[in-house]
Amino acid sequence: MILSSDQPKIIVVGSSSIDLVLDTKYLPKPNETVMAEKSESFFGGKGANQAVATARLGASVYFIGCVGMDPFGQQIMRNLVEENVNVGFVVETEDAATGTAYVTSCEGINTIVVVPASNYCLTTEHVAAAEKFFSTADLILLQLEVPMEVVEFTVELAKKNNKKIGIYASPAKKLSPQVIEAATFIVAKRNELSLVFGEDKREKILTKYPNKLFVRDDSNSTTYFNGSEMKYHRNDHDSVWHKIGMGDAFTSGFAIALCHGNSVDECVKFGNDISVKVAESRGSQTGLPYLADFPQE
Repeated sequence: MILSSDQPKIIVVGSSSIDLVLDTKYLPKPNETVMAEKSESFFGGKGANQAVATARLGASVYFIGCVGMDPFGQQIMRNLVEENVNVGFVVETEDAATGTAYVTSCEGINTIVVVPASNYCLTTEHVAAAEKFFSTADLILLQLEVPMEVVEFTVELAKKNNKKIGIYASPAKKLSPQVIEAATFIVAKRNELSLVFGEDKREKILTKYPNKLFVRDDSNSTTYFNGSEMKYHRNDHDSVWHKIGMGDAFTSGFAIALCHGNSVDECVKFGNDISVKVAESRGSQTGLPYLADFPQE
């Protein structure tokens, strides 16, 4: 695994939110009220998670997103700045509140309801305003918690500038053939492949996109087809899993390793290493590691 002294430049286009987490003894059934044992709030949103993750791993990161003009929005902005993320293209809107996610957690199982709010106020014009930075970027990272027209516009802009494109296809939405073709790599959840690609058979989908599609499941395992055989990599962990943010962490680690010129196999392994770190802590950003945690020999 190579982590050179070069500082890759990454543009993240996506969501940010405040995650409100409730710990319960069991998950409520329909029409049932349960008492929470504890409530906590964390910084989240798939886009912000990736921005913080790649910044901690040594990248120069520009984040393009949208927050509300409210206390949550101000907290997110301060956190991004403290994490050395450039927020010059984060829009503050009066038209919606800052995005939130409501998580009920019980023994490692989570139910999550996301309120996109200001994240759905992000427009193609906001992305176009940052076009001059696309020409100098090494990679563009996307997720699907913003309008699909923003995702598709960003992909076209990145393609126009001949840039690598990474997509975490979550929350699952169908990707157009043009987006799939333009992407350098796509990360998707195993149980959501049919939604993203419109097909049901996992192996058929994987063989269709060699060294491009990386399929994840809750055990921190990643499967991909390298053109001749199926490859499988898994990191086990002996403590209780905190599964929120693992996909964002994997995507970020993979992106960083790719920017440093590593093989696909090394990128997958590094992505899994980053993901397992997140599982050790509550909150999707809390446990994200730093570049210094991976000393080079």
